[in-house]
Amino acid sequence: MALPKTVTIVALSIALGLFFVFMGTIKLTPRLSKDAHSEMKRAYKSYAKALPALKKMGISSVLLRKIIGSVELACGIVLTLVPGRPKDVANFLLLLVMLAVLFFHQLVGDPLKRYAHALVFGILLTCRLLIARQTEERAESSESRNGQVDSQEQNKVKVS
Repeated sequence: MALPKTVTIVALSIALGLFFVFMGTIKLTPRLSKDAHSEMKRAYKSYAKALPALKKMGISSVLLRKIIGSVELACGIVLTLVPGRPKDVANFLLLLVMLAVLFFHQLVGDPLKRYAHALVFGILLTCRLLIARQTEERAESSESRNGQVDSQEQNKVKVS
């Protein structure tokens, strides 16, 4: 029987991965939703205007949108399909992206309803990362306990 934490990790990984694949695709192409894509283009133009430092570094609103969309798409695929440690790396990168998105929304003065999704998905990413780390730490501590018990049994002297 699967452990509840394992089921939680798998469910969160797949759900978050599919969400970020969807959102990254919307940022990159209008094929899924023309309205959502044009809204993303408009939003990233306002972000680029609010951060003149991006312009100085040569990052346009189009490049910024494509970078963030590509990161979301790639990390979403990793969260959905790739097993092991790469999921944690993708999770961390997406958490950084969510923090940047929250910063952009605050910078342009968007109301809460415009960035509530970023807050929710940032919290979900944090929960997934914490549960994954907790599960790994427990596995490591049980392995070290088993190793200690084995070494203690080897050190015992048989008395007859």
